[in-house]
Amino acid sequence: MKAAIHSALCALFLSLSLTIVAAQDSTEQKKCLEVNGYVKQLQALYFFNKSYPVDAQGTLGDTFLLDNLVHHRLNTTFFLSPKIQLKADVRSRIFYGDIVKGNPDFANLIGDANNDYLDLSLIVWDNSGWVAHTMLDRLYLEYSYDQWEIRLGRQRINWGINTIWNPNDIFNAYNFTDFDYEERPGSDALRVKYFTGFASSLELAIAACDHIREARMAALWKFNWKNYDFQVLTGLASSDWVIGGGWAGNLGNAGFKGEAAYFIPFIDPDQRKEAFAATFGIDYSFSNTLYLQGGYLYNSLGSVSGDITGLFNFELSARNLYPFRHAVLLQSALPFSPLLSGSLVAIYSPIDSKALFINPSLSYSIRENWDLDLVGQLSFNQQEHYFSPLQAVFMRIKWSY
Repeated sequence: MKAAIHSALCALFLSLSLTIVAAQDSTEQKKCLEVNGYVKQLQALYFFNKSYPVDAQGTLGDTFLLDNLVHHRLNTTFFLSPKIQLKADVRSRIFYGDIVKGNPDFANLIGDANNDYLDLSLIVWDNSGWVAHTMLDRLYLEYSYDQWEIRLGRQRINWGINTIWNPNDIFNAYNFTDFDYEERPGSDALRVKYFTGFASSLELAIAACDHIREARMAALWKFNWKNYDFQVLTGLASSDWVIGGGWAGNLGNAGFKGEAAYFIPFIDPDQRKEAFAATFGIDYSFSNTLYLQGGYLYNSLGSVSGDITGLFNFELSARNLYPFRHAVLLQSALPFSPLLSGSLVAIYSPIDSKALFINPSLSYSIRENWDLDLVGQLSFNQQEHYFSPLQAVFMRIKWSY
């Protein structure tokens, strides 16, 4: 059934493409189709400390795993009329390497990830340590007229304001460690937006679901007051009643933004806890182009014990954005030249293990439309002294078109 749905949608997508391209060739009127995308190759090297348990049988010992990902994305926008457009983006990936070989259920895990109510993905190949997967990552119709904007289908509903953690992002919470997914997940939903002014709007979003306990429906009000952009939201978020809000503005020459949300269970309240998440950040750009940012997250559901490896396997949601109760972030970024830039992110949690996550990166523009990135993800715990149970190094080359 899944393969039939995916094939039918792909056939519709291709037929629309051919029809509109033909129309473009026969008439020299305004553009009816916009196409862009990229191809990326990501190589990952994971180093495991001998004390890090990877399964119930014990540890890997001091060793490493090598993994690879080839990723193609095709973004298309069909301009069906001056007021209506169809967005259809296809995300296709090929996985191969030690992690794929070592996990016989890898294809199913990938197939379930990043889907929403509709299953718009397809496992094309799963054999001999190779998995090929494709999915319709965005598929929505948009109607725009005057102050109205209406979208129906798989879309990104981005209600977050802060840079790293977003308690207001109740539809599409994402994990910031997944740096290779720039577009971030989408939701199968209806979104209606009405612009009440230059910097103000009212928005209603309803995600598809089968049961009230899965319902995600909320309203958002954005407005500007005394040179600050504010927002307030309320609604249902997967068995919770949520009330939240955020702001973005300046403190002198520094940027200042943050958001918070309170989650109150209305289904199984005796089995689910209330949750509160709040975050804020201050950023500043110097005249020499050095960029600095500091931020803080409070997560009432976060643990005050454990170790940094919890960052890679906790259940992510808007009500639980980080595995620990408190997190402090420091970030710096600096372009060394027009072609080379670097950044460093450090996140510290004051729990018993003194959990520390460090994320350095370098980006180099090889030539127009070609980029090379080196990214590190280093985790640290304290026992008798600081040690690192897991380190990862990524090299990515990307061609955009």
